[in-house]
Amino acid sequence: MNPKTKKIIGNVVFVLLIGLLIWPTSRSYFQQQLMKIGLFKPKLEAPQPVADPLPADEKDVGAAVSFVNHSGETIGIADLKGKVVFINFWATWCGPCRAEMPSINVLYDKFKDNPHVVFLIVEIEGDKEKAAAFVKNEKLTLPISYPNSDIPKEWLSESIPSTVILDKEGKLATRHEGMADYSSPEVTTYIQDLINK
Repeated sequence: MNPKTKKIIGNVVFVLLIGLLIWPTSRSYFQQQLMKIGLFKPKLEAPQPVADPLPADEKDVGAAVSFVNHSGETIGIADLKGKVVFINFWATWCGPCRAEMPSINVLYDKFKDNPHVVFLIVEIEGDKEKAAAFVKNEKLTLPISYPNSDIPKEWLSESIPSTVILDKEGKLATRHEGMADYSSPEVTTYIQDLINK
């Protein structure tokens, strides 16, 4: 092969790789693979408290929100007062959602025996079969739930994955849109601080 042909092939391969990294689905696939081998770790800064965008009487937007767990039991947010609630909104088709699940599982394992914390990993499409298959294939122990009511726009706008943490009064403590590493010590400390308040 002559040098000119090698250069053309090299340029084509380079352009294809750049295209794959720009294409959102491919990018999340590569991020997932890099996370699995430890070469990519999305950064999540210490969760920041939500600025007070709502008047005091509107802060409890989630009081009427409920979810259904995989066993068919209804979980009402109003019934969880007195507990810190970690809610992650995801879908089985969402690459970044799937990529962050192992880090959420690490966080869940740290708090699963703590009666002051509840984890709701909400598959927004309600696709129980796909969600169960994903959890099983990835060897996750996360409690999957499904929407049973409207979800407040203050919790879930247009993007997934989206995560909210509610304080013990049921009020929004923090919100994060996009993929993150929830296994970090900062997140553990943040949740522990909410428990201790």
